[in-house]
Amino acid sequence: MPFLGSFLREVLAAVPALLLALSFHEYAHGKVASLLGDPTPARQGRLTVNPLAHLDPLGTLLLVIAGFGWAKPVEINPFYFRGNRRRALVLVSLAGPLMNLVLAYLAAFALASWAPAGYLRALLSWLLLYNVLLAVFNLLPVPPLDGSKVVAGLLPPQAGQFFYQLESYGPFFLLLLVVTGIIGRILDPLVRGLTTLLLQAAGTSLF
Repeated sequence: MPFLGSFLREVLAAVPALLLALSFHEYAHGKVASLLGDPTPARQGRLTVNPLAHLDPLGTLLLVIAGFGWAKPVEINPFYFRGNRRRALVLVSLAGPLMNLVLAYLAAFALASWAPAGYLRALLSWLLLYNVLLAVFNLLPVPPLDGSKVVAGLLPPQAGQFFYQLESYGPFFLLLLVVTGIIGRILDPLVRGLTTLLLQAAGTSLF
């Protein structure tokens, strides 16, 4: 049954790729916060790439089913940050998506350089896709996603505070985007375009 074997291979490749993408995303948030002086992530056991420390059941399920999702957010305390707190929040917020982009490029480079086949090719392909998807999704300027925190940190303080106040309504914004299909129309071209750019940068146009 070739179809069943191929389907099983894709599932066995997609799951670890998803876990790696989510875990490294949250680890990066926690690590940068820790480097900036916040002991909270370390105290809560989040400075690890162990998926069990980061998984949010609903967010993971939605990522598999709906094409977008999230891990359990790393808690931080900005009052521990050294120096400019607003700049530190921007750095912490960018850390997760940037880590995903690094992993996505490494996957693209491996696909281009080694031209693997079978399970390894499937694993690297899913790793590329999930990391690009997480980076793009989390950089959307919709509270409480990372992109909204980046925008809030770059805006004048009063306007930035308005963004932070919108966080409690974030799930409703995201639900509205999903129900209306807007999020798919936003994500699809961005994910395709960025994936193509990474593959080209790695030296191949094949995926």
